[in-house]
Amino acid sequence: MQQGGSERELAARWEAEAVAAAEAQAAMKEARVGVEAGAAGEPEPAAGEEQPKAPERPHAAEEGDARTGPPALPLSKPKPAPARGLGPHGKPRGKGREPRPVTVDSSKARTSLEALKISIRQLKWKEFPFGRRLPCDIYWHGVSFHDNDIFCGQVNKFPGMTEMVRKITLSRAVRIMQNLFPEEYNFYPRSWILPDEFQLFVAQVQMVKNGDPSWKPTFIVKPDGGCQGDGIYLIKDPSDIRLAGTLRSRPAVVQEYICKPLLIDKLKFDIRLYVLLKSLEPLEIYIAKDGLSRFCTEPYQEPNSQNLHRVFMHLTNYSLNVHSSNFVHSDNTSTGSKRTFSSILCRLSSKGVDIKKVWSDIISLVIKTVIALTPELKVFYQSDIPTGRPGPTCFQILGFDILLMKNLKPMLLEVNANPSMRIEHEHELSPGVFENVPSLVDEEVKVAVIRDTLRLMDPLKKKRENQSQQLEKSPAEKENPLDHELAGAPDTNPEAHLPSICLKQVFPKYAKQFNYLRLVDRMANLFIRFLGIKGTMKLGPTGFRTFIRNCKLSSSNLSMAAVDILYIDITRRWNSMTLDQRDSGMCLQAFVEAFFFLAQRKFKMLPLHEQVASLIDLCEYHLSLLDEKRLVCRQSGIVGGRSLHSIPHQDACSPSQANGAEKFSHPRPTLS
Repeated sequence: MQQGGSERELAARWEAEAVAAAEAQAAMKEARVGVEAGAAGEPEPAAGEEQPKAPERPHAAEEGDARTGPPALPLSKPKPAPARGLGPHGKPRGKGREPRPVTVDSSKARTSLEALKISIRQLKWKEFPFGRRLPCDIYWHGVSFHDNDIFCGQVNKFPGMTEMVRKITLSRAVRIMQNLFPEEYNFYPRSWILPDEFQLFVAQVQMVKNGDPSWKPTFIVKPDGGCQGDGIYLIKDPSDIRLAGTLRSRPAVVQEYICKPLLIDKLKFDIRLYVLLKSLEPLEIYIAKDGLSRFCTEPYQEPNSQNLHRVFMHLTNYSLNVHSSNFVHSDNTSTGSKRTFSSILCRLSSKGVDIKKVWSDIISLVIKTVIALTPELKVFYQSDIPTGRPGPTCFQILGFDILLMKNLKPMLLEVNANPSMRIEHEHELSPGVFENVPSLVDEEVKVAVIRDTLRLMDPLKKKRENQSQQLEKSPAEKENPLDHELAGAPDTNPEAHLPSICLKQVFPKYAKQFNYLRLVDRMANLFIRFLGIKGTMKLGPTGFRTFIRNCKLSSSNLSMAAVDILYIDITRRWNSMTLDQRDSGMCLQAFVEAFFFLAQRKFKMLPLHEQVASLIDLCEYHLSLLDEKRLVCRQSGIVGGRSLHSIPHQDACSPSQANGAEKFSHPRPTLS
């Protein structure tokens, strides 16, 4: 009892001393003229005016001293209590720290660096122009996926994209789709691959001429590895001497030349549209709402033997026409030799053109082209980033070059894996002396594309949204929203100062209209399943035999010996056409050819696309049965050391299913 009484007496003495100290502080506050130096709106004490002296602070007790009294109270002016919703330093209270900025490694950005820097500043992110030892959230590469060795984060290149959009590979990919859906893929000019198809080119041209003597075609020759108009020329006949030189020097693609383009101001032009491939699986495609229109610098005339060599008339490449004396640099988006695509649409709209129809056709062209490219991209992707191994996620901005014909039908010229993102052009001050001058037209379009691509790929966006939701549901705000507003609550939308996103999603938004085209994509999934070794891109003979056996494709009409011969013949021919001889085996395009052969044998009375669709359905059906049996065996524990491939399973497929009972049908795609 004595101890408890002494504690109460001690507490009472502390309270009395605290009250006395508070009264002394109040007296000091009244006597003081100014409060603190720098206090907003209050004058400082006049010079020479006597300041009240603060009482001496008692010495702190040394370590080990017995504590016999209350702790020393601060005698300076007490700080006001923080407003509701704010922390002790006036910062908003929240659950956890504010999210860090997104980090971007721009050390390999190359020509897109200036536009990227502007985009990062607008987003208030953090740039590392010389790289970083710690991982970054996003890596921006200027050329290819392999510019840096990275194992996490996001990178703006897909492995294999540079190879896929080369002129020969693109032509082969589109040709496969033209064989399946000729009407849907008539936006790409008829093409022949040189030197492999030179004799076919000569024979087909001669056949058409014999049937129509009035046909006088023009052809354009494009070297496979060329860019910026390098090595491109026009011919009227396969016997042109320049073509013989091309056959000896490097592979190329020869295409029918589009002789009746849409003209503006009597000039031929093309459209550079920027397309974001955000994801392969699931497939996500975005198209920029604006692009660039690049004009020729000489009035257009239909090609003849006298003007075939006039590149400034026939070729729209900026890198060529910029050297013409007629090239006009303009800061106006609707004039000059480079304009915004939106200015062209406005001009066409003023003449009564249905702009929605033009956009719908362009969107359809882009989606169909990406669908043609994605199967082999998946093979490249699993080779560089096999399932189950660490690696970055990928996205990529592609440059689609499109030509509008006189009847406003869009035609695909080519796809660029590394479209130029420069926002300046060279101005010649004197012969041989150049300076970089900002291009407002380029900056308006390209900065928006890069900035909004980063916004869509923002890896911390969900985290910020979750924190914003937590702030909105905080008890302090529910009790008194006015206090929360007066406390200076942080802006929960860090993108409020930015314009609306310029990229429009077109897939999966329009997936229902285009999913029926993804047959080769499904074939690629079968191909990847039987590759066996992770990281390889070619199917060996054992993998092909396993595919035939597991999908039950062998029969009395197709023995396994015939399967081996089919594999050898197709693989040998395709390997002789490809430059990459590092791996032996069957590439995806050879597998597709073999698949077409098997489909035509099994479903003889159907069109090709229905034959292929029926065979894919059959393969997927048998493989799903096999997967179910494997799952049951694993769960029941009866597999033991037996090979899963040796487990027999019944063919539950009915005769009607085995013969493709349900025909493949699809609606005509329309975009609303």
